[in-house]
Amino acid sequence: MDQQKSPKSFKRYTVTSALPYANGPVHIGHLAGVYVPADIYARYLRARGRDVIFIGGSDEHGVPITIKARKEGVTPQDVVDKYHYMIMESFEKFGISFDVYSRTSADIHHSTASDFFRKLYENGKLAEKESEQFFDEANNQFLADRYITGTCPHCSYEKAYGDQCENCGTSLSPNDLINPKSVLSGNKPIMKKTKHWYLPLQDYEPMLRQWILEGHKHDWKTNVYGQCKSWIDQGLQPRAVTRDLDWGVKVPVEGADGKVLYVWFDAPIGYISATREWSQETGKDWEPYWKSDDSKLVHFIGKDNIVFHCIIFPSMLHAEGSYILPENVPANEFLNLEGDKISTSRNWAVWLHEYLEEFPDMQDVLRYALCAAAPEAKDNDFTWKDFQARNNNELLAIYGNFVNRTLVLTHKYFDGKVPARSELSDYDKKTIDQMEKYPEIIAKSLETYRFREALSELMNLARLGNKYLTDNEPWKLFKTDPERVATILNINLQICGALAVLSEPFLPFTSRKLLEMLSLEMVSWDNGAKPEILKAGHIINQPALLFSKIEDEQIQFQIEKLQQTREVNQNEESIDVNPLKEDISYEDFARMDLRIATITTAEKVAKTKKLLKLTLDSGVDTRTVVSGIAECFTPEEVIGKQVVLLANLRPKVIKGIESYGMILMAEGQDKKLTFLHPGAVIKNGSIIS
Repeated sequence: MDQQKSPKSFKRYTVTSALPYANGPVHIGHLAGVYVPADIYARYLRARGRDVIFIGGSDEHGVPITIKARKEGVTPQDVVDKYHYMIMESFEKFGISFDVYSRTSADIHHSTASDFFRKLYENGKLAEKESEQFFDEANNQFLADRYITGTCPHCSYEKAYGDQCENCGTSLSPNDLINPKSVLSGNKPIMKKTKHWYLPLQDYEPMLRQWILEGHKHDWKTNVYGQCKSWIDQGLQPRAVTRDLDWGVKVPVEGADGKVLYVWFDAPIGYISATREWSQETGKDWEPYWKSDDSKLVHFIGKDNIVFHCIIFPSMLHAEGSYILPENVPANEFLNLEGDKISTSRNWAVWLHEYLEEFPDMQDVLRYALCAAAPEAKDNDFTWKDFQARNNNELLAIYGNFVNRTLVLTHKYFDGKVPARSELSDYDKKTIDQMEKYPEIIAKSLETYRFREALSELMNLARLGNKYLTDNEPWKLFKTDPERVATILNINLQICGALAVLSEPFLPFTSRKLLEMLSLEMVSWDNGAKPEILKAGHIINQPALLFSKIEDEQIQFQIEKLQQTREVNQNEESIDVNPLKEDISYEDFARMDLRIATITTAEKVAKTKKLLKLTLDSGVDTRTVVSGIAECFTPEEVIGKQVVLLANLRPKVIKGIESYGMILMAEGQDKKLTFLHPGAVIKNGSIIS
């Protein structure tokens, strides 16, 4: 365990990317943190001829799904079906090259996760115990962490969840919250006993200490190693693997009615079930990718998933006994947006499906910008201005300009045929020598998960070509020395070929377009920068622009779009919405007699600020109602208004006046009252049902 295996010692590679929750679309934070680097790595491995499976899928269980379904008035299955296909389509259009994209609601996943749990259970690897958990009496339901809100003990944010404060980012437990409330009813939950199964993480502490702290001290990223060390040094505690919920993988043992596998236990098994699904589709054996020591398992995740993929999932795999452990978990930090934390709930994000519509055929520009600003060692910031500059000043001005000039000159001077080289100058030899080194230079960065560095080196190859072309000025030499121009353009065309091959992991759409312009078939990574990738006499196609300029108006539109989101958020935050009250039956509602009535007289109630004495014509009688609306309306303003009257409310004496009924009002965000009334004059006594 002391030393990392060299890349060539692995026969196959299992590359996983964190499963996105199927409760919303994918945004640029997901892409920069997980999917772009994972795709670059998988594409690179394929380019080197390695045996690799790249695994993706939707995480379709857990409380965020049920909360979304409750808000939208649909079933959890409706929610995951909608977003699973939206996410999968977005990934396909963006060029994320999964070998399989599965989902955790699939039957093969339920059976795989059930079998995994059952093996741990039967082998005595799980502990069963009772504990007290929050329970909503009104809804007769145990509350998952996300169904509990309260005040954060760290920053005093009043809408923190039971698992995390989205304001300050601190991880929490429900017991940490001040004044906890149920999201379902708004009531204060009680504590109630329930039985669950736990993974005794403390039993795996010696294994984890040796495997991580001793075995991966030098090859894991500092942020990953540091977080793991902190968890292990604090002492690991048992962690529940089941929960009281009706959406998820049912716990496959007796006495577990109403319980499902906890999503953190269920979701990573999704990598395995997805590989099994791939196996069924391709006929290939899935087990070597997960159970052979000569396979390399790499997890691409964000920093919020480090503990699950480095401590909990490896403990599960070790407890099961037949699986390999990950060789590396190159987790990234977070990407912010225009100086603010990306937030799905606040709609503060750049959504992939919207980007693909608003910037058609510019997938590689976003891939490039996100890789160049990847939060590899610390949180980083995405801005639309930087996105524009990356495109205009780098992709367009350096890469695209070099390729276009080279191909245009080749057609101008040699009718689109690759000219033969003549005698090479020292500058020519130096340029060729530098070009040939780039496959290994870029590979070295990719093998150690330094994707920003690798991308920078790819651009250095384009800079090499640009400088060589500019320094030699073939447009000035053709009339006097066409042989020299032939040599210059031949070398430049070889650099274009190298760019086409080596760009594929980073800029797959650009690579494909450039290969087509060069009329070149893809070659292996190691042969991508050979000095004769394009043979003399080879005919290239007409050049086309690889990149287009992004105008200021396009960027301003995106900035204004975000500003509108910020304004909406500020307005919504000022609205204090009361929670829903306890459910009533239809029979309870049917007992209410709601009618249209007209206010015929009104006067203030003496010695009060809020009360008006109203006389109402209900269509069946004339009655007095005392209403607390005097701070919003004068008596003169309400006379003649039609209102909604709760006519069968028991009479009550208020300030010596018998009030018979109640008029219904709505309270706005400014605390002002608004009458509920029909849009047109309706006969008094008309029933509302």
